[in-house]
This record gives sequence, C-alpha cells and structure tokens, in this order.
Amino acid sequence: MSQLEDMSPKAVADALNVGDILLIDVREANEYGLERIPGALLYPLSTLDPKAIPVGGPKRVVFHCAAGRRSAMAAMRCQDEGVNVDAHLAGGLGAWKEAKLPLIETDPLTGQVKGG
Repeated sequence: MSQLEDMSPKAVADALNVGDILLIDVREANEYGLERIPGALLYPLSTLDPKAIPVGGPKRVVFHCAAGRRSAMAAMRCQDEGVNVDAHLAGGLGAWKEAKLPLIETDPLTGQVKGG
C-alpha cells in the first residue's frame, strides 16, 4: 500500500487552480449540498466504488472529507482494490475553511447559494 500524502489546504487549492488534480469529496450528499469546495466532485464514502474513481488520466486524484478521517479511509479502500489514490486534504473541509479558501455554501432556510 502506498503512503497517504497529507496535502495542505494551500497545496490543494494551488493544484486545483492550475488543473493538476481532481478533487473528490467523500462526504455524504447532504453535507456536500450545504457547503463544498468549488470544483470538487461527490463520491460518498458510504457508496464508494473504487473502480469508478477516474484515475490514470492527466490529473492526480485527491480525496477530501470534513476532517480527514473518511478521505483517508476512502484512499485505503481504493488502494486495497488496486486503485491508485494516494493523497487527501489534511484536516478536510475544516482546515480548508480555517485557511479561508473559497467555499460554495447553501443557506438551508432559503436554498440561496453563495460563494465560489
């Protein structure tokens, strides 16, 4: 099994901005609907099929979740099935927000989307 790389929020943001990575959010749909990183795709851990992860293309796949635990679990599940995902956002969405990086948020009372 490959060592899992803990990428900092800034490293992930920089890589996203230049198109070097494909960021995959492994939280659940309701979490993703409330707040998400612009450009992140949703593949919930609860239904994750490692064979469906688009590896092997020009972009490195990086997972993220709320705090870093589920993204590490998702990477391990992929590696166990021979799918090369070896990086995640250290500290997850919490660290991303702490770093004051762009976020898309939905107001649960109005459905209004803001940010990005």
